[in-house]
Amino acid sequence: MAEFVRVVTFEGDEAALDGLVAQISSTDGPPEGIPATRITVLADRSAGKVVVAVRFASEDDLRTGGAALEAMSPPAAASLRRVSVEAYEVVLDRQAN
Repeated sequence: MAEFVRVVTFEGDEAALDGLVAQISSTDGPPEGIPATRITVLADRSAGKVVVAVRFASEDDLRTGGAALEAMSPPAAASLRRVSVEAYEVVLDRQAN
């Protein structure tokens, strides 16, 4: 069964990255209305870029979660600017031995 990922790239400073990670870490799971199965936050601190990848179990869940995420805003104090939003089908996911 295919999984899907919504990938959002942000530009921001160190404080914005720390604020985003703190906000996500402060909850036990995804916000209501977002049927996500996993979230990964990647950072290139020297370039001021943050990539947030949210995984969903189905394409329908991706659409539902994507709509809910579009309605959300970064924390008010954060200086994050959304650069791009993309969606992908996971075609291979393998863990190294």
